[in-house]
Amino acid sequence: MDMSLIKEAPATAEPALSEIAVSVRNISKNYGAVEALKDLTLEFPRGQLTSLLGPSGCGKTTLLKIIAGLLEPTSGEVEVNGKPVTGPGPNRAFVFQDFALLPWATVMRNVAFGLELRSINKSKREDIAAKYIKEVGLGGFENSYPHELSGGMRQRVGLARALSVDAKVLLMDEPFSAVDEQTRRKFQEDLLGLVQNENKTFIFVTHSIEEAVYVSDQIAILLPRPSRVSEIIRPSGFRHKDHDQIRRDPEYLDIVDDIWASLRSYVE
Repeated sequence: MDMSLIKEAPATAEPALSEIAVSVRNISKNYGAVEALKDLTLEFPRGQLTSLLGPSGCGKTTLLKIIAGLLEPTSGEVEVNGKPVTGPGPNRAFVFQDFALLPWATVMRNVAFGLELRSINKSKREDIAAKYIKEVGLGGFENSYPHELSGGMRQRVGLARALSVDAKVLLMDEPFSAVDEQTRRKFQEDLLGLVQNENKTFIFVTHSIEEAVYVSDQIAILLPRPSRVSEIIRPSGFRHKDHDQIRRDPEYLDIVDDIWASLRSYVE
């Protein structure tokens, strides 16, 4: 990939070590003879949203699952808040692409399920769940079941569940890919609000260039497998703007166009 085509976003200071929430160092992952990731190193600033963007099959979800502790790397290490990742842990929560809801449980039970697994008493966990159900726009649906909800509403349940366990790192695997374009845009706007208000670190996998540039403080562009980080882009000129102004901002449009120019040759 000729990343010289990518226009530099306005310069921002590199995050200090104490501001790094997740550190990935020299990660490789092999599936038999297939090298999915090779010597990949990347840092995720605390309290920001980093998107993983690249061609299909470049290892974005594999990297996310390694950070989550759901997959073991062939080599290398991951640290979250300075502590090595050896498996799943309460400092990370995963928002799945396919919602992964309990079909027999209400919205309230689904959102509170992670707290139930931690043996939080029912009254407290339902108070916490109710807060996040309201925050994601599902107030009034506490007693509904997944089959009674639209795809967008089910995804909101998954997001509320991840938020309710108060993990410091949220791992999101293409969470908006199964919803219509209008719902997706609303989710993107809501996500910007969550990043601003929740003081959590978000790691976000997407195939959409526009989405990555719209929601991200940092974009990590991955090469086709064996995947490595090709470029880090930190959009800054429009991050303070109102949501409806971002998509018309010249910096936003230039970054979208330049990333597409570089990725076009990898689209089959």
